[in-house]
Amino acid sequence: MKSAAIRTAVALVIALVVLASPLAAFADDGAALFKTKCGACHGPDGAGQTTMGKANKLRDLGSPDVQKLADDELAAIITSGKNKMPPYGKSLKPEQVKDLVAFVRTLKK
Repeated sequence: MKSAAIRTAVALVIALVVLASPLAAFADDGAALFKTKCGACHGPDGAGQTTMGKANKLRDLGSPDVQKLADDELAAIITSGKNKMPPYGKSLKPEQVKDLVAFVRTLKK
């Protein structure tokens, strides 16, 4: 009886690890993309406290006014650009845009 319970517990742990792996990769992909594509202006924490961010008066991506935007709105800004932000629709795949939106959600204050 104990060995069956142990096997079940081990199977459950393995299943959780397998299921969580894509989620971790998803978050890692968004963070890596953010660092390379967005970090120079928005900064590593999304606060916009960089030379470029201050010069362009960027909003803090973790602020309530940015976080209240729908995912589709954030994706449209990333894809098409806004104000002085260049469009990334031609250089990023739709999945990468989704990864960036998911990462921006982690910056919530």
